[in-house]
Amino acid sequence: MTILLRSASAAVARRGAGAAFMAPSGVIFPPLATTTTTTSCASSSSPSAALLARRGGAAMWPFSSATRLFSTTNADTGINWRTQAPGVAKLESLAGMGDATFKGDLLVLPVFQPEEDGDDVQLAVGTQPILAAWDKVLGGAIADLVQTKDFKGKAGSAARVRLGKGSAVKSLTLVGMGKKSAFNSARAMGPAVATDVKAEKPKTVAVVLPGGDCLGAVAEEMLSGLYLDNRFKTGEGVEKAASVEYVTFFGGGGGGAAEGALEKAQAVSEGGGLTKELVGAPANYVTPKALADTARAIAEEYEGWEVKVMGQKECAELKMGAYLAVAQGSMDPPEFIHLSYKPKGEANKKLVLVGKGLTFDSGGYNLKAGAGSMIELMKFDMGGAGAVLGAAKALAALAPEGVEVHVIVAACENMISAQAYRPGDILKASNGKTIEVLNTDAEGRLTLADALVYAEKLEPDAIVDAATLTGACVIALGGEYGGMWTGDDKLAAALEAAATTKGEKLWRMPLAEEYKPNIKSEIADLKNVGGREGGSITAALFLQEFVTKKTPWAHLDIAGPVWNPKKGGATGFGARTLAQWVLTQASS
Repeated sequence: MTILLRSASAAVARRGAGAAFMAPSGVIFPPLATTTTTTSCASSSSPSAALLARRGGAAMWPFSSATRLFSTTNADTGINWRTQAPGVAKLESLAGMGDATFKGDLLVLPVFQPEEDGDDVQLAVGTQPILAAWDKVLGGAIADLVQTKDFKGKAGSAARVRLGKGSAVKSLTLVGMGKKSAFNSARAMGPAVATDVKAEKPKTVAVVLPGGDCLGAVAEEMLSGLYLDNRFKTGEGVEKAASVEYVTFFGGGGGGAAEGALEKAQAVSEGGGLTKELVGAPANYVTPKALADTARAIAEEYEGWEVKVMGQKECAELKMGAYLAVAQGSMDPPEFIHLSYKPKGEANKKLVLVGKGLTFDSGGYNLKAGAGSMIELMKFDMGGAGAVLGAAKALAALAPEGVEVHVIVAACENMISAQAYRPGDILKASNGKTIEVLNTDAEGRLTLADALVYAEKLEPDAIVDAATLTGACVIALGGEYGGMWTGDDKLAAALEAAATTKGEKLWRMPLAEEYKPNIKSEIADLKNVGGREGGSITAALFLQEFVTKKTPWAHLDIAGPVWNPKKGGATGFGARTLAQWVLTQASS
């Protein structure tokens, strides 16, 4: 069985480099093929009369004379902000361990750690059938590598050696699986393969799986690990991308099941790649309009998807006072994005994904300042939007049956200007609740408030929001875990299972009713901060005020794991979990 990998930038290629979709605010996409219009706009240009009309005229937006419009290629710099797809031409899966059938550039083998503990315990190659068979083919090279490196096979460890031109395999990598008695996932093989592919630039790769249903997980991790971001580098700083002719997975089986696993791995890795692409790009490239254009591109490329983008005028008509207050300080108008999918057949469930879409967060008048403020990284404050759009990209490629999906992003910036909202302002959200603004840097929950009200009006079976909401969650859980708040045990279990399946970590946190007085205002219904103590909990309690008890709802605070400078910056966190959750709900 062979599966070809599509380019993640295929839609851009079909549209032409530098092209971006535009349409009147509120128009449903995709347009008819015969009437599709593309346009390319400079990064700093005066808006057209049509754009101003859609915003309700020049008076409706404070910076209408300086609105920045997004294009795939920034006209001022010539930089294409889209990344390149992983350079793998073909994937295939075969039964068996591949003994002497593979001759090529890179061979990756799983190694189990001895069950006995102790520094003097040696790994016996002959006791592991995969190692024994390949060691014979390679003339004892595996045993030599184990002895030379004193390799124990501990989980996550790896040993590498180049075997030279005289060998059937040029490079050999052993990946530790840990003890077989405690083995539960082969995901670690994927990043190891990606590391070697980036370093060695092989043309042909073979990966021998340790057994079990791990083909999809290893392929997904490998493809995700090949993500390479050269968008803003030039000259010698540009890392050469790998160009692999094929990767063969031995032990993954063949037929429809293997093909489906590889197709899903491809789709999910591309979705995660889109999330990294969005979260990792600076705010002068990923503007609110850029997020809207991303949604439009998904709707244009995939059958069953439509997108509606609302501007300031339409949001004002829906009384989205909390969202529009945050947006009013920026020269970039708000873009309220509603991307939706309907399957060909009957939909048994309707699910909504809501993502926080602050493309830059200065903190507003409560300016992020001083050491540790991380203002230079606030491009990632749309990590929730990146996650839900990445999930949409994956789901669009897989076209699940039986489930209707809605993706909501209230995109905007939180900036300082004469028109910006102020500490002490009182806002009215679209459900009629009033909010006293005690801190303009607690803006994400204000945008999400109106997004959640909008989402519930769709009458879904469940709503999940993802947001880089609080530093308090990072303090509580660190950089590896996202926090999860929900009052629905069934929804919590489903999200936890999805995260575990995809190798992401969620930790359920309390919706502590006893903390609710902390968000009550003396002069309004609510205040937008509840004090330093339990900050992530009171933020979740604030959001709960905008979803009724009849609708299962979960809030994911992904402020910690969305960014990791040691792993290249944007991690893509959340996209895979959300896509898996939707797929699981579809199958159930």
